[in-house]
Amino acid sequence: MLQVEPTAAVAPSAHVVAWSRLGSSYSPRELDEALDTGRFIELDSRILPAEDIGLHRAEMAAWPGTGDLTPWQVETRDWVEANDHTRRDILEKLHDEGPLPSSALPDTTVVPWESSGWNNDRNVRMLLGLMVRRGEVAVAGQEGRERLWDLAERIYPEVPVVPLPEAWRVRAERRLRALGIARPRVSDAAGLRVDVGDVGETVVVDGVRGRWWVDPAYLDGTFRGRAALLSPLDRLVFDRKRTDELFEFDYQLEMYKPAAKRRWGYWAMPVLYGDRLVGKLDATADREAGVLVVNAVHEDGEWSGACRTAVHREIRDLARWLGLELEGLQGESGSSTGPPPKPSSLPSGSR
Repeated sequence: MLQVEPTAAVAPSAHVVAWSRLGSSYSPRELDEALDTGRFIELDSRILPAEDIGLHRAEMAAWPGTGDLTPWQVETRDWVEANDHTRRDILEKLHDEGPLPSSALPDTTVVPWESSGWNNDRNVRMLLGLMVRRGEVAVAGQEGRERLWDLAERIYPEVPVVPLPEAWRVRAERRLRALGIARPRVSDAAGLRVDVGDVGETVVVDGVRGRWWVDPAYLDGTFRGRAALLSPLDRLVFDRKRTDELFEFDYQLEMYKPAAKRRWGYWAMPVLYGDRLVGKLDATADREAGVLVVNAVHEDGEWSGACRTAVHREIRDLARWLGLELEGLQGESGSSTGPPPKPSSLPSGSR
């Protein structure tokens, strides 16, 4: 899956993730066309193959959850019930006039949404998000910077519903295959399961507390790394605790911090070299000026000449992919006496 995030300091995160995996042959038009034609869908700010909706339908039907509910689940259930007439108003308007932006939908809530402050009074937006999790509405497209909404039955394909235990298992297997190694229990901010359960094999990592789950395919010893620039929302680094424990990589997304308190930059991109996270790229795409401005390349520790050359190659490739001139990249020929991160042999420019 690809996470949807409109921030485009360099490019939208979903496109950066695809580029880092596929290289400059990837065109954002491919993803846009897949969404426009219904081959991909957006579900809860994630882009998925449309047929995968069958892995989520049973969970939607069981909303807000099974077994003992968390306090968060109880609160959201009660809030939706208190504003059930608004939910019905939205469904009726979408039925008659959809697709529509959230600004065109009625806010007749009697109990406003309350949070720590970020989403206060964004009643319709929050209700739409919960109606997505209930399987009632879905994202139908984009109009400028606003999402368009419609009835889920008009957006999602008719595919068999996978029973909930099997759906959780399949989704966990995919997560572990994507991560390679993961903590067994992880939840997102809303308390939703985003963990790998008990699939895979358990391992102990030297110097790290507890047991981890690993995909057996990652234990065959054939790994060969390369240099890559990652979106801050890339799943490799998204779980900051995992990133710290496994990679000893200190990182935070600082776009919500005041500029004076940022260490690495507004949207600093983690730098992968071989099997290590070795630094951050602070860059900004100035599309009006036609340049990708490199504000800083933060090297964690001492980089070898080979590492620096490989990372700079990726930065130049990023500029070419964006169709921008490169500005501000320093130290092209620099080298250090420190050993390169393992593995030391990186395929040049390979994806």
